[in-house]
Amino acid sequence: MSSLIGNSINSSIVSGMSGVQNAYQGMTQASVGLAQKVAQTSVELNGTNDVLANASLQNLSNIRSVLPTGGDSVTSNLVSLQLNSNNALASTKVLDTAFDTVGTIIDTLT
Repeated sequence: MSSLIGNSINSSIVSGMSGVQNAYQGMTQASVGLAQKVAQTSVELNGTNDVLANASLQNLSNIRSVLPTGGDSVTSNLVSLQLNSNNALASTKVLDTAFDTVGTIIDTLT
């Protein structure tokens, strides 16, 4: 019986950690997409001079890397950011429950 509980707790911890990592990656992608869209809008409104001037001021070695490359819509990135934030919160609740369960088992056995 104890190995069944141990396997379930380990599975919960692995699942929770995986969920947090996936949510983090999704939030990173959505944030990059938003930054690209803002840069693209800036170029469309102000031309490339402002983008290039900012790149020079920031001592960037490769100016081409800061020029926007399109990307998803702002709405899509904001929805993705919120979705991944919710996934991260849910995954941390799984971890909290698993850790609380481990604590209860240790308290019961000692």
